[in-house]
Amino acid sequence: MAILSDASFLKAEGGGAGGLRLRLAGCRMPAEWEPHLASYIIWPHNPETWPGRFAEIAPAFAQLAAAISAFEPVRVVVQPGADLQAIRQMIAEAAPAGIPAKPERVEFAEIPSDDSWVRDTGPVFVNCANAPGQLALAWRFNAWGGKYPDFADDAALAARLAARWGVEAVRLDLVLEGGAIEVDGEGSLLATESCLLNPNRNPGLDRAALESYLHSALGARKVLWLAGGIRGDDTDGHVDEVARFIGPGRVAAAYTDDPRDPNYGVLAENLARLCAMTDARGRQLAVVRLPMPHPAEGEGQPPPASYANFYFVNGGVLMPAFGCPQDAQARALLEGALPGRRVVEIAATDLALGLGGIHCLTQQHPAPAA
Repeated sequence: MAILSDASFLKAEGGGAGGLRLRLAGCRMPAEWEPHLASYIIWPHNPETWPGRFAEIAPAFAQLAAAISAFEPVRVVVQPGADLQAIRQMIAEAAPAGIPAKPERVEFAEIPSDDSWVRDTGPVFVNCANAPGQLALAWRFNAWGGKYPDFADDAALAARLAARWGVEAVRLDLVLEGGAIEVDGEGSLLATESCLLNPNRNPGLDRAALESYLHSALGARKVLWLAGGIRGDDTDGHVDEVARFIGPGRVAAAYTDDPRDPNYGVLAENLARLCAMTDARGRQLAVVRLPMPHPAEGEGQPPPASYANFYFVNGGVLMPAFGCPQDAQARALLEGALPGRRVVEIAATDLALGLGGIHCLTQQHPAPAA
């Protein structure tokens, strides 16, 4: 596995780092709506992530896996020694109404992990003009800015998962989670200042250095900076809770017009920036405003529930649903914005109690470039 330090990665030439930089120069991260080989999820096993609700989480994961299997293969990462037959049966019986699960598309891999947030700990796959054609980028993981104990298995997961499916891994010495970046596959990348520029990730790297990194590793020619994320998100504001590309020059963004909503200020700032932006190809962004779901009832700060945390699959979109009136509005907006794709609602209220959602719990493996 190749390893790059921050300094060597930013050098224009020289040594092994220069050779790897040349290989990465022909690489790009495809947009999520481009064809997938498969999707990854990590079967839940850490009760501390959903305290007091862990019994409800496996059925929610089974519904998510079953829905994915209706559209494409799903690769389920489990703890060594897990009861694969029981998990497969649960998935087979959990398909959402009107969605036929396809258990034959479910594949298991016994790889240890600390938690289930594969979006952040799994590899980011890039398609490359040079051999071998596809690489798996393994970023450095520091438990979301050091908020949790040392997650050694999560830190090693990207490389282990890539090896399991025969993709060469490249370890980059940059702290980055997959939920912190959103690309259109054409050189544009969305990110939040509150996360990527937070000193708890990469102290000493400024905005320009981070942009250079993202350009070299992902083919991102223009970074579109948003202000921040929603309340309750312990990632310092991952972009996949607030704004997502839905096509070239098109973005779906979380928004509320209620000034009493604690997210009103940051979402208004994000929207204003998006409406003033052009993408890497010079297109003015067209923005679809997604409502915020009704806040979950209960004590303390509500969990980070957002319709922007949807997930593209081949021919469809999996949309988080929270059992509130805004579900129907969000679904209608996505169906109107994404003709030809089937929008499937996935119950996400319990999942959000773990401080994430269905996009955070999935990772796509794009099909190699033709």
